[in-house]
Amino acid sequence: MENLIVINKCFLLLFLLVGLFVFCGCEDYGQVSPVSPMVKEEQEALYAAIQGFVGNLWNGSDLYPDPCGWTPIQGVYCDLVDGFWHITVLNIGLVFDNSLQCSTDAKFTHHLFELTHLRSLSFFNCFSSPGENPIRIPSSNWETLSNTLESLEFRSNGGLIGEIPTSIGCLKRLESLVLLDNGLTGALPVQLGNLVNLRQLVLAGNKFSGHVPPSLAMLTELLIMDLSRNNLSGPLVSSFGSNFTSLLKLDLSNNELQGNIPKGIGRLKNVTLLDLGRNKFSGGLIDSFQDLVSLKEMVISNNPLGGGLMGVEWGNLQGLEILDLSNLGLTGRIPESMADMKSLRYLGLNDNNLTGNVSAKFASVPCLGAIYINGNNLTGKLEFSEGFYKKMGRRFRAWNNSELCYQPQVISSSLPSPPPSHFPDGVKAC
Repeated sequence: MENLIVINKCFLLLFLLVGLFVFCGCEDYGQVSPVSPMVKEEQEALYAAIQGFVGNLWNGSDLYPDPCGWTPIQGVYCDLVDGFWHITVLNIGLVFDNSLQCSTDAKFTHHLFELTHLRSLSFFNCFSSPGENPIRIPSSNWETLSNTLESLEFRSNGGLIGEIPTSIGCLKRLESLVLLDNGLTGALPVQLGNLVNLRQLVLAGNKFSGHVPPSLAMLTELLIMDLSRNNLSGPLVSSFGSNFTSLLKLDLSNNELQGNIPKGIGRLKNVTLLDLGRNKFSGGLIDSFQDLVSLKEMVISNNPLGGGLMGVEWGNLQGLEILDLSNLGLTGRIPESMADMKSLRYLGLNDNNLTGNVSAKFASVPCLGAIYINGNNLTGKLEFSEGFYKKMGRRFRAWNNSELCYQPQVISSSLPSPPPSHFPDGVKAC
C-alpha cells in the first residue's frame, strides 16, 4: 500500500513538471509555445519587410497571426529573449515549395533593419531581373544589426547589382559572408578586413574587379575563402596567406590575377583545397608547396607560370589526391618523387613542355586512376604493363609526344593487331 502511494506521488509530480514545462515554454524549442508574447512593433516590421520582397498582396497578419507560435512562416525563425519572442533568422526566396517567393518588383525597405535581433539573413534567387528590376544592397542601416548578425548571404540573385557597401564592414559579429552568383561589380572594399570574426568569405561568381585588398590579411579566423569566377586582377602581396593558419579552402580561380604565386601560401598548413587555376600567375612553382601537408586537391592549371617541377619535394604530400598542373609552360623532367604521393588519384601534366622519360613507378601508386601527360616533349619507352594499360584505359593520355613509344611486347599474343583501345592512344610502338 505504501509503495502504491509513493508511485502515485511520483506520477503526480511528473505530471506537474510536464505541465509547468509546457506552460512556461523553453527557448530551445523555438516556435512551440504561444504563451510568451512578441513585441508588436517587431511583428509589424517583419510583415512590412516581407511585403517589400514578396509584394503587397501578401497579408502576413491574416495568414500568420502568430509567426513565432502556432502559425510559423517558412524561413522565419524566432528565439526567446528576456521573455519575448524575437526574429533571429530570415530566409527570403524559393528554397522550398512553401518558402517566401519574391515578386518581380522585390525591394528592400527600412523595416528590415528594425529586426534588431537578427542573427542570420539570406536571399536566394530573389532579385532575378537585372533588366527590369535591378537592386542594390542597401548602403546604410547595417549598424543596427552590428551586435547580432552572424550570417549574411545573397545567392543566385542575377538582378543584384552594384558594389558591396562599405558599411558591411560594421558587422563586427559576422562569421559568414556569402555573395555567390549575383551581378555585383566594383572593387572589394578594404572594410572587409574589419570582419575579424569571419570564418567563411565567399564572393564567387560575380563581376568584382581590381586588386585583392591586403586588408583581408586581418581575417585570421577564416576557414573558407572563395573569390573565384570574378575579374580580380593585379598581383597578390608576397605575404598573402601567411595569416590564414586555420584556412581549409582557398579558391582564387578564374580571375585575372598576375605576378608570382605568394610565398605566404606555403604557410597554409591546414588547407585541403588550393585552386589558383585560370589566372595569369608567373614565376614558377614555389618550393614551399611541399609544406602543404594537409592538401587533398591542388589546381594551378592554365597560368603562364613557367619553370620546372624539380624544386618541390612531392613525396611530402602524402594526402594529395588531385594535382592539376596542366598548361603552365612547365619545362624539364617529371620527377620520380611524384610517384611517392600514395594517395594520388589524378595527375594532370598535359600541355606543357616537359621532356625526358616517364617513370614506371607511377604504376605502383595504389589509387591512381588518371594520368594525363599528353601534349609535351616526352621521350623514351613507356615501361608499363598490359595490366596497367587495361586499368587506366583512356584515362592514360600520352598522345602528342612525338618521341614517346610503348613496348609492343607487353601485348598478349592473343590480342588483335592493331592493339585494342586500352593501349596508349596516339603513342607509337617502339
